[in-house]
Amino acid sequence: MVPKHQTMNKLEQLKSMTQVVADTGDLDAMAQYQPQDATTNPSLLLKAADLARYQPLLLEAQRWGREQGGSPVSRAAAAGDYLAVSIGLEIQNIVPGRVSTEVDARLSFDREATIARARRLIDLYENRGSNRNRVLIKIAATWEGIQAARELERENINCNLTLLFGFAQAVACAQSGIYLISPFVGRILDWHLAATGQSAVAADKDPGVLSVTRIYNYYKQHGYDTAVMGASFRNTGEIEQLAGCDRLTISPQLMRELAADESLLTRKLDPEQGADRVGKISLDEKSFRWMMNEDAMATEKLAEGIRLFTRDQEKLESRLVA
Repeated sequence: MVPKHQTMNKLEQLKSMTQVVADTGDLDAMAQYQPQDATTNPSLLLKAADLARYQPLLLEAQRWGREQGGSPVSRAAAAGDYLAVSIGLEIQNIVPGRVSTEVDARLSFDREATIARARRLIDLYENRGSNRNRVLIKIAATWEGIQAARELERENINCNLTLLFGFAQAVACAQSGIYLISPFVGRILDWHLAATGQSAVAADKDPGVLSVTRIYNYYKQHGYDTAVMGASFRNTGEIEQLAGCDRLTISPQLMRELAADESLLTRKLDPEQGADRVGKISLDEKSFRWMMNEDAMATEKLAEGIRLFTRDQEKLESRLVA
């Protein structure tokens, strides 16, 4: 009898133990690799805006933004939201599950504005025939973002807390009842390589992998429902070390590499097995901010991520007010 894994490539094996999510705005790639969900962000939307198939959506977003009136800044923001939802709707025609759509990163430290923008995104989806249960609102995992998401979850607006690099962020999200978090693997590795001068790290010692593993085990140990979705991968080795995680969001290039490999993929994370028992932590704003202050990597990468997403959002909006 041929062992089961020999009839399945690594991407197929991964799907048998982890929900695979597409980290792209490329519809052709989604159709090819058939993920369950898809995630977007301003950087991915900026790349998608260069694709020929999306040009009619850009024109429609420009028109819609002009119709909203107001200042050029508010019209650009409205057009940006409309385009994000338009692309999200296209994605929903391909993936059976949810699409993650991001709130403007410039609102990362404004709880009320984040809530208002999230509600606008959901209204845009629902007014165009979608359902909020097929959408995740992506919000940067600042203290203000986590508190905004806490309120949104009470309104049945499920959230994906992104730009998550530190354990404090993960703990605060879980105790706030957040639907899903996206801890970034590759960007954690980038920081450690720059800090240590190393050129590479073995996958099983990868600090991003170890961070997600720690979060996953902590959540399962304490019975949190918040899903863990590893993100921002640099190589397939990181993905393989997290096989069994609730979800993994993967670029088309890395899905292609996994699909081309027919060797055995071993499950690494399991809710029934964990590392050392860790006491349950409760964070208020002061203790959250102190834990973040003590974690230089998380503090620096969160701030950098917000800046980078903001720059790409601004570039995208500049095309929408032309």
